[in-house]
Amino acid sequence: MSTVILTPSAKQPLSFTLPTLAAAGALAGMFVGAANGSVPLGILGGALLLAALGFAAMTLPAALERPLRWGLVALLLLAGYAMSGVSGAILGALFGWFFGWFVYWIGWRRYRMPLVPYLTAGQVLWHYTFRVICGAIFVFLITPILVIIPLSFNAQNFFTFTPEMLDFDPAGYSLQHYVDFLTNPEWTRAVRNSLIIAPLATIISVTLGTLAAIGLSQSHVPGRRAIMAILISPMIVPLIISATGMYFFYSKINIVGTLWGVVLAHAVLGIPFVIITVTATLVGFDRSLTRAAANMGANPVTTFFRVQMPLILPGVISGGLFAFITSFDEVVVVLFIGSAELQTLPWQMFTGLREQLSPTILAAATILVAISICLLATVEMLRRRSERLRGLSPG
Repeated sequence: MSTVILTPSAKQPLSFTLPTLAAAGALAGMFVGAANGSVPLGILGGALLLAALGFAAMTLPAALERPLRWGLVALLLLAGYAMSGVSGAILGALFGWFFGWFVYWIGWRRYRMPLVPYLTAGQVLWHYTFRVICGAIFVFLITPILVIIPLSFNAQNFFTFTPEMLDFDPAGYSLQHYVDFLTNPEWTRAVRNSLIIAPLATIISVTLGTLAAIGLSQSHVPGRRAIMAILISPMIVPLIISATGMYFFYSKINIVGTLWGVVLAHAVLGIPFVIITVTATLVGFDRSLTRAAANMGANPVTTFFRVQMPLILPGVISGGLFAFITSFDEVVVVLFIGSAELQTLPWQMFTGLREQLSPTILAAATILVAISICLLATVEMLRRRSERLRGLSPG
């Protein structure tokens, strides 16, 4: 799909292009210099390199754009390989591709092309600054998650990238930590407990949460706002406070250290997610359908399962997935309510971090990340389906 051009591109004067590119090069050079132990040299080298590239791009014919950009990719690839081997070559090639594009994007005013021509320079600057801020926040949040994935394939028992891994040497990578995760009795027991507790807690959360959401969606229910605030309070109250309260309450009825004690505790944590998602789905529900079903002789139970449930099912499933993730990833409450025989996967990971540092924890974390991604992708597909059913989205 081609980009719509609202403002034609034009060559910028060197008085604007060179300082802008030099500033961008200095910023990139600062990070490269910090990685190699010389920040001032990195700043100076980055500024000079990008300013020189900008000067060449603005003075040479436009037909040489493609060769110049590919030449920069090749140059930085070789420089990266000379400094850091294969990993440096990959980073150098990526830097070369980006800055080759960036030079012409700035120098030929291509940043104006998708924008309407009447925007001021300040508005254009804020347009792209806002996107850079959002991208930086995304990178800040996602980088810790992405780092653990390659580390989980480390052939050594280290939590750092070994020289073999940085050089992409196959000898530096191994599946031994995944094998340990799948064969070690402590880890398999923890996985089994999580796979028992999380589904049971999800079933209870979905059942009670859906009934509560339907009841609270009725306008004639007295004090429904106060009741809603109380029901979703486990999401707001610090988890350590909720865990302490549950411990003292469950100890009175002798279910601390039992399977059902942990299941009920996790169900309490999952119910707010179900209530919120189902309530959001019920906002677009047509109440006349239930009245029509009642007029035709259907009892409330039949009306719920035949009329209401099919329409709110995406919200119910979304809430159930959130409840499942909450139970599967929870560690604080199970430390209070559980016992040694009921160690869940997050508890086992927490114990491993305290007592024996092993990259098997990274393998378990990678598997949890993959499960979470699959569940969140399912939630997004259900959300889009719900919007289509309610007529909010064309397709």
